[in-house]
Amino acid sequence: MSMKRYFSVVENGVDPQGQKELRKLTLHINGEWKESASSSYRDCFNPSTGAVIAQIPQCTIAEMDEAVASAKAAFAAWAATPVGNRTQVLFRMKALIDKHLNELTELLCLEQGKTIPESKGDILKAQEVIEFACGMPHLMKGESIMNVSSGYDTVQYREPLGVFLGLVPWNFPTMIPHGWMIPICIAAGNTFVLKAASNAPQSAMRMLELWTEAGLPKGVINLITANPKDVDHLIAHPDIVGVSFVGSSSIGLEVYKKAGAAGKRVQVLGEAKNHALVLSDCKLDRTASGIINAFCGCAGERCMALPTLVVEEKIADALLEVLVRKAKDLKLGLAHKEATTLGPLVNAKHKESVEACIAKGISEGAKLVLDGRNPELPAECQDGFFVGPTIFDHVTEKMSVGREEIFGPVLCIKRVKSFEEGLTIMNNSLFANGSVIYTQNGWAAREFAHRTHGGMVGINVGIPVPMCVFGFTGHKRSFFGDLHVMGTDGVRFYTELKNVTSTWFVEDGGIVDTWDGMLGKK
Repeated sequence: MSMKRYFSVVENGVDPQGQKELRKLTLHINGEWKESASSSYRDCFNPSTGAVIAQIPQCTIAEMDEAVASAKAAFAAWAATPVGNRTQVLFRMKALIDKHLNELTELLCLEQGKTIPESKGDILKAQEVIEFACGMPHLMKGESIMNVSSGYDTVQYREPLGVFLGLVPWNFPTMIPHGWMIPICIAAGNTFVLKAASNAPQSAMRMLELWTEAGLPKGVINLITANPKDVDHLIAHPDIVGVSFVGSSSIGLEVYKKAGAAGKRVQVLGEAKNHALVLSDCKLDRTASGIINAFCGCAGERCMALPTLVVEEKIADALLEVLVRKAKDLKLGLAHKEATTLGPLVNAKHKESVEACIAKGISEGAKLVLDGRNPELPAECQDGFFVGPTIFDHVTEKMSVGREEIFGPVLCIKRVKSFEEGLTIMNNSLFANGSVIYTQNGWAAREFAHRTHGGMVGINVGIPVPMCVFGFTGHKRSFFGDLHVMGTDGVRFYTELKNVTSTWFVEDGGIVDTWDGMLGKK
């Protein structure tokens, strides 16, 4: 059954402090919102209150095939649309985000739990890539050489490939699908099937409504929600030419193997355990403020969070004192309220996972300096999924709490005696997304930038996520693939090269050698 919007209202008054209505969500296939034929639905929550605010379908295999077929049918006409016309849709989408920014921000707060500045940033980072992709007429330009061989010219073009699949997590429900993936993909002339995040799907759906309003033809973007166990069907689908995945490294590696074995392009962004080396010459108070933001921002639910410090022993006690003081100043509460500076975790299961990691850290012998379990909360948040700032000191390399991703507001401090010892510990990590140094020493900063394994390096920058023109360059087990998201790598991922060589005859006849003129020297 076709619907006018991405949801229908099931019940009112379910979440007085938040969305207020229970919504039954739909799929978007071939330009229409339609109720799924599936009998299997799962609940989505307002993380601040614990209230159920949406029911999300686990679509059928037939609906997956329908979404892919719609994208395939739309590809030829969309790819043939002049690139300047395609980017006009992106220009209009940018304007619509400006118009609806407050509404989009509140929706993201309510369904994912980010605070207002964090949610607004999630949306603006998506808009940033849309603006970048508006330059596709320049980004897709090829190369050429006239008279590359005597009488022969070669022109190299970039062309779209077909239907891409996006598999996205819940922690950045707008930025990742509608920033990292969709803008470059469709501006280049491809079409897209998005499997939206099951825990926070509404932001992606509302953005798709705006893409339609911006004039995007039907079938260019299709959206489904599905049981993760059924996603292998999409990965193996013969009409999918490429897969972009963001999530855990273990699942991502399986996606990488399966998609690669099926001959598809694939990029996989996985987990992280980012470290910061804090040297004794750092500006202590400013450094502590950066660290608080980096490990507690977005409740620690980001792969560029800063959950681990490697601190020179001589300043460790002083830094710890400032960190505890600043962490205690954070205000927990409803994510969509201005006063809140630390929001909830996404759901009860994830809250239990973070609390289990804290308990494991204690059992492993780490010193728990600040315990964020069972924090004081406003009355309206008593059933929410909150964990407060948590700080461990004297964490060693043998402790899993200091090696494995926790994805919550938990900080682990490892004490070291020197720059070299600290850098060695950091480079021993299996992951290499972000890597940070806090120092006022130019030599140390330069040496660190050169020798660290991290793909995104911060010098006195706690969250060194580059602007989208540079791309998101994780290394080691934080990334599987050859081409990263965004930047020039993103353009390369969503296009393929074609070389066209030509010559023109003045007279008929003559001899054609083995290389047909394409041997540059004789």
